[in-house]
Amino acid sequence: MEAKWITALKSTLGEKYVRTAVVDRHSYSYDGSFGEYVPEAVVQVASARQVSEVMKIANHYRVPVTPRGQGTCLSGGPLPVYGGMVLDTSQWPASIEVYADDLIAEVSPGTLTSAIHQEVEAYGLMYPPDPSSAHVSTIGGNLAENSGGPRGLKYGVTKDYVIGLEVVTPEGEITRTGGRTIKNVTGLDITKLIVGSEGVLGVITSATLKLIPKPKAVQTIMVAFASMETAGRAISTTLTSGILPSKMEFIDHACVQAVEAYEPSGLPQDAEAVLIMELDGHEETLDKELQEILTIMKQLEATAVQVPETAEAAARIWKARKMVSPAIATIKPTKVSEDATVPRSQIPLMMKKLGEIREKYEINLVVFGHAGDGNLHPNILCDERDQAEMKRVEKAVEDIFQAAIDLGGTLSGEHGIGTMKSPFMENEIGIAGVDLMKRIKQSWDPNNIMNPGKIFAEPGQRLVLSRE
Repeated sequence: MEAKWITALKSTLGEKYVRTAVVDRHSYSYDGSFGEYVPEAVVQVASARQVSEVMKIANHYRVPVTPRGQGTCLSGGPLPVYGGMVLDTSQWPASIEVYADDLIAEVSPGTLTSAIHQEVEAYGLMYPPDPSSAHVSTIGGNLAENSGGPRGLKYGVTKDYVIGLEVVTPEGEITRTGGRTIKNVTGLDITKLIVGSEGVLGVITSATLKLIPKPKAVQTIMVAFASMETAGRAISTTLTSGILPSKMEFIDHACVQAVEAYEPSGLPQDAEAVLIMELDGHEETLDKELQEILTIMKQLEATAVQVPETAEAAARIWKARKMVSPAIATIKPTKVSEDATVPRSQIPLMMKKLGEIREKYEINLVVFGHAGDGNLHPNILCDERDQAEMKRVEKAVEDIFQAAIDLGGTLSGEHGIGTMKSPFMENEIGIAGVDLMKRIKQSWDPNNIMNPGKIFAEPGQRLVLSRE
């Protein structure tokens, strides 16, 4: 017999928006992380009014609701841990309204982030947050996870560019937070609370984004080093020199080898560490900053320096950086991607600890990431069919998290907590910190229907890297 809440949804929205076939439900049972949870129904929405109707029914019947965009999340955010319904916003029509004079844009949650980049650039503007998945991820998912990206070094992350939201509460009320002005100190900053809340407080149905003028010029620099320690010194020396690159990316020797085997790209294969930087601003300023950086790199005895003279040559270098993830994925069938983040001064020590973890557990561990802001991506390449290996990987991931925390860092710089990292929350913010978050969640969502099973660990919950 069909559940009453499913019948109510079909009656209210129409049967075509409520999918209960086995194939549909299984298609929404996984994301880019680990674990599979099959929902009882998939509900596709395309307006705030529809979301409101869905939430009223869900709250009445106390049915778990898991909001979902394109499912690119790497921490388990859109997994329906307690069944119920997946609220699919990926079918929501894309909408981007640019108000160039106000330097803002109004966007719908189903809009691809890359589409926002392209649209605002036509006005000579820029939306700085640039997650690597921008070409496939929706802005709704980026908002829920407070996504970052390479430009986070200079410009910040998603929350720094959201000034207003339209949100549907767990009870189905449509409300707005923030507004269209850059300065707004009216009451509590609910906007910042919702961005990055991973869908546990409500459903975002519209966002007002802050834009900035697009820089007039950019310059890429690629530098190779014979040791991790020297690369770490290069990062800190550059950032304390008064120069702030828009991007400062890092890849280790293993990543370089993987990319060159995957698609030869001209990366320096004898380097232990490679930094790829991008400067942006006025051309005259870039010329001066470039010379200062070249001087710094010479003083640190960089083994190779490349300064591409054309946009095409620069694009090839950045393409090589973007190929790291697919290249290392060919080494073994399973890739565990993390984003432990440490203070920039601790990058060399974190790299040393990662090397020790690699040796301790006899695993294939490579590292790349956003070195400029300390956001490293340790990736463990393994085979989830090998249970003994996966047990070692689980222990290694736990050690990675603890190492980051011990160095004054954090569990996540941009992937979110979801199901993957919830068992370690207390290690970072303590029992009182977790309890405060739980009380906020309880007051906002007393029936606990919004994305339950995320952020807050269940008693005895531990990290399990398995899709079973």
